[in-house]
Amino acid sequence: MVRKSETAGRLDDAARAGWLYYVAGRTQDEIASSMGISRQSAQRLVSLAVAERLIKVRLDHPIAACLELANAVRKKFSLKHVEVVPSDPGSGSATVGIAEAAAAEIERWLKRPDPIVLAVGTGRTLKAAVDQLPAIECPNHRIVSLTGNIAPDGSAAYYNVIFSMADAVKARHFPMPLPVLVTSAEERETLHGQQLVRSTLEISAQADVTFVGIGELGIDGPLCVDGFLEKDEMMELMRNGAVGEICGWVFDGEGKLLDNPINERVASASIPSRESSTVIGIGKGKRKFRAIKAAVMGHQINALITDEETAEYLLKV
Repeated sequence: MVRKSETAGRLDDAARAGWLYYVAGRTQDEIASSMGISRQSAQRLVSLAVAERLIKVRLDHPIAACLELANAVRKKFSLKHVEVVPSDPGSGSATVGIAEAAAAEIERWLKRPDPIVLAVGTGRTLKAAVDQLPAIECPNHRIVSLTGNIAPDGSAAYYNVIFSMADAVKARHFPMPLPVLVTSAEERETLHGQQLVRSTLEISAQADVTFVGIGELGIDGPLCVDGFLEKDEMMELMRNGAVGEICGWVFDGEGKLLDNPINERVASASIPSRESSTVIGIGKGKRKFRAIKAAVMGHQINALITDEETAEYLLKV
């Protein structure tokens, strides 16, 4: 018999201790007795379970202030759905809180009995959300990627989430075998004409629900950091009024897609019709304020998951 590694065995113990503490409601003394270890060891194992993200907490009680903000934002921008989570002033994370809320919303859609097409974009927030998903069996659903899964250097794009979802969700998956941006409009037309790509584009247009991240622009924005745009290209976009992007599609302060050479090179599928699909944008934080405002104003999205600070900003503009 192959012996478990020490690390794997310790994580098993941490998972057991975490389950006993958070699910079974046992005290640390009871855990120590049950597992035949000291109370201090039990405490360390519970802490390890949290540190290794083996424990995922979901708050089921709605917070009144968040509900009021969500309702106000929904009405102001005529959105189908808005969820607002509490802000954490002490956190520098751009994903904490909204990733968990997005995971819960994805799970709700995937648990629907009737077959659906669920489209996903890419990015850090979406990946953090997908990492929160439990294992779900839903063979009647189809999951399709709006964006390519290839990085500029030809490697697999790290923040493309379709393969992460495949690990958790037992449903048919349709990746987009392209980069986010190609070298020219002509190359995009050639690639989109391929049967494999064309069928993925057709499925994405049928999406019942779509989950996308909202990206800010700038030399620290995702398109630059991930190597899809050079700094001078980014600065030129911003001089021309660009404030944000979704799946690589760049839009201005009113939420209108820019008519420029960069958008002509975007190989992503078009954002599904807001008439037929619930398009849920996920984002928060000061760096994304202008991008999120433009996305809801221009109805690039028709639903939003964000935090209190961002919701308050949207209600002031």
